[in-house]
Amino acid sequence: MSMTKSSPDKHVAVLAFSFGSHALSLLTLVRKLAKAVPNSNHSIFSTAKPDEILPNIKAYNVADGVPAGHVLSPNPIEAVELFIKVSPQNFKRGLEVAVAETGKKISCLISDAFLTFALEIAEGLHVPWIPIWLPFPCSLSAHVYTDLIRQRFARLSQMRVSDLPEEVLSEKLEESTFSLMLSQVGLVLPRASAVVLNFYEELNPPLLNRDFKTKFRNVLNVGLFPLSLPSQSDSDLTGCISWLDGQKERSVAYVSFGTVASPPQNELIALAEALEESGIPFLWSLKDNIKSLLPKGFVERTGMQGKIVPWTPQVKVLAHSSIAVFMTHCGSNSVSESVVYGVPLICRPFFGDHHMTGRMVEEVWGVGVKVEGGKWIAQELGTHFGT
Repeated sequence: MSMTKSSPDKHVAVLAFSFGSHALSLLTLVRKLAKAVPNSNHSIFSTAKPDEILPNIKAYNVADGVPAGHVLSPNPIEAVELFIKVSPQNFKRGLEVAVAETGKKISCLISDAFLTFALEIAEGLHVPWIPIWLPFPCSLSAHVYTDLIRQRFARLSQMRVSDLPEEVLSEKLEESTFSLMLSQVGLVLPRASAVVLNFYEELNPPLLNRDFKTKFRNVLNVGLFPLSLPSQSDSDLTGCISWLDGQKERSVAYVSFGTVASPPQNELIALAEALEESGIPFLWSLKDNIKSLLPKGFVERTGMQGKIVPWTPQVKVLAHSSIAVFMTHCGSNSVSESVVYGVPLICRPFFGDHHMTGRMVEEVWGVGVKVEGGKWIAQELGTHFGT
């Protein structure tokens, strides 16, 4: 991201972690920063539509590390591993291209905090490094204390050992590249000029806030990024919004597990059976290639009760008056959006920060329940649906 006339020598580079919703959330912050820069193009910025990229932002692509002709396995970590292995050099080359094209040296480096190698890049450029931690802050604490947790399995506030990310608990001699990168968080973030948190300080336990202030030079809580995401298109391609318009207020169960996670078939069957037996209207965001795992005849039998679509405009769905509950994987963006619109949560965590976020949802913020044992069974689902 380059600045304009009022600060001609400023050139801020941003490195994204292109998995899950990380890149989109980071782009939200970048757009807010770009709008805040005083410049001679203010009239353009003030009239630009929310979903337009501002003139002082330019995107550069870097290779994803997937070899030509290689077919990725269903395991999402494979793509992450390939990306990380080539990213340090690829990002360096990308920065060189950006400097050559703009004629401006990099003056500040912002990155997703997962990309711990960005510290080395920033030091090589002799510029400040500002990492952005996009998940909720509770998971950052787990990574800061990785070594202590591995040694003692220390208890973190209301957290339980089973809530911690696998990358924190792993004591294997041959860790994945991703785990090794995250294990550096507690070592490199204290050296950053500032650490930006995608959260409100008031929602953190006071002890956590105090601890961060002792660990990092500067801690900047900038609110929830999803609140400022571009408004989603007015088009209703899957018809889910018009379907919700025909439902009673606070009557619909919304089910979505994000773009990466998916329950195993036995849980999908249990969920489908519980939904059908309850008679509760439901909107289920489910990829087409997974629908075949549902019970035979389920889609036809529940055609009048629910609607299954491959994608939903989630912000609009959660803002709809007919939504009564959100069954989710507990991704930070999904939880943030649900909290904003007052929709209670039923959390089925899968990996990463999901379990810690689920614990916060239930025991700290009190806005939902977390599935104990981490898996759904028909009996427990029946309890949630009141059957």
